[in-house]
Amino acid sequence: MTTLSRPLDRRDLPGQAAGWRERARHHPRALFVAAVLVLLAVAVVATGLGSVSVPAGETLGIIVHRVTGLDFGGAWTPATEAIIWELRLPRVLTAIVVGVGLSVAGVTFQGLLRNPLADPYVLGTASGAALGAAIAVLIPTRLVIVEFGLRNGLAFIGALGAIVLVYRLSRLAPWGGMTNLLLTGYAVGSLLAAGLAMAMYVSGSALRQIFSFLLGGLEASSWLRLVAAFPLIGLGSIGVFALARTLNGLLLGEEAAGHLGVDVPRQRLILLALGSLVTAAAVAVSGLIGFVGLVVPHVVRLVVGPNARIVLPISAVVGATLLTVADLGSRLLGEIPVGVVTSLIGAPFFLALLRQANRGYEL
Repeated sequence: MTTLSRPLDRRDLPGQAAGWRERARHHPRALFVAAVLVLLAVAVVATGLGSVSVPAGETLGIIVHRVTGLDFGGAWTPATEAIIWELRLPRVLTAIVVGVGLSVAGVTFQGLLRNPLADPYVLGTASGAALGAAIAVLIPTRLVIVEFGLRNGLAFIGALGAIVLVYRLSRLAPWGGMTNLLLTGYAVGSLLAAGLAMAMYVSGSALRQIFSFLLGGLEASSWLRLVAAFPLIGLGSIGVFALARTLNGLLLGEEAAGHLGVDVPRQRLILLALGSLVTAAAVAVSGLIGFVGLVVPHVVRLVVGPNARIVLPISAVVGATLLTVADLGSRLLGEIPVGVVTSLIGAPFFLALLRQANRGYEL
């Protein structure tokens, strides 16, 4: 299995690329601050752009006014304020939160499995969430709590249920380790995908709703949904950050991590639970959005090295920026599924990484 045990060195990258990467590795705080500033700028621009464009200064004035109550004499109309505060800002903040969650989960699973091609859905989370959402669509009952419908709730339960099933089945095998967990996840994911295919086959006119979830989208974002999802994603991400040293130890292998004092089974289970919780919460809000949790941690690791204490925060910010830009593109292109946009952005990066691997770089 491809591992993350050795970062690329200066000889792996030619000329200016190697020099830039070396500077980034030696100044991670500066890189993080720059990434945060870019995210803030992108967030302001994304909040202002749309079918009705609002200048950046006016957008900032509305946000500051609603948050602090201060009035800087802005000349915006109540309709403009409603567009910014009630419609666009919750959507942009939701994109940021979901982007953070998917990126953090991607770093977690890539570290746990010691596989740079792992993503938040690698252990059947996507199939479980999709099957839960499909079942909700087929159920004639409609239930809405805190603006979360039955589809969102069953997607969350399905994602967590898939992880629990994979973990319990993997422990029944005569051999252990993360390879067994990965293989079990593949098998369970395939089984759940078969159930999803059957649900889609019998869904009839409701098939469009299932496809909407599978392709991802943030058009239903609201303050209430954001408030409901933020604690799960936020607390789960903080928990992963707190275990960054453990992730670094696991990158060396379970035996080496044990020699370093890591309680491997316990810490591995905690990280698995936190990554799964974050993924399930993100999926419940936005549907299935691919490539963010795969490409972002991988690219960041190539730039700054394998240290999880550095990779985690920078990946979180870059993932938030990527999903915010993708959602803006989705809106400007007529509300096409945001998962399509992230795939169009992420696929070229992924192909570039595969090209590097074919040239002999260790990813």
